[in-house]
Amino acid sequence: MDISYKKLWILLAHNDMSKADLRKRADISPSTLTKLNKNQYVSLEVLLKICLLFNCELGDIVEIVR
Repeated sequence: MDISYKKLWILLAHNDMSKADLRKRADISPSTLTKLNKNQYVSLEVLLKICLLFNCELGDIVEIVR
């Protein structure tokens, strides 16, 4: 199984926010942003920070690719 953050990038675009803005506002490290860009696993803590920033659910930013 793989993971996709395509929904996150769409959400960023709808909110006129860059990936750098996301990194700063969600307080995530540059290396974590790189992992997100490469559709690699990140910690649940990071995903929760992003969900809190956008007031959304995990399913709004993450998708499981079978």
